[in-house]
Amino acid sequence: MKQAQGTERLKEENALEWIGRLGNIRACAREIVNEEIIFA
Repeated sequence: MKQAQGTERLKEENALEWIGRLGNIRACAREIVNEEIIFA
């Protein structure tokens, strides 16, 4: 997910935006785990 959103370049250019996107990626991953593994 990180590679798909190009976060490594963003990390150098805009740290606050990078933190926001990383939080979004983490939330999406948590949702996938909940839906496909825990509640399946």
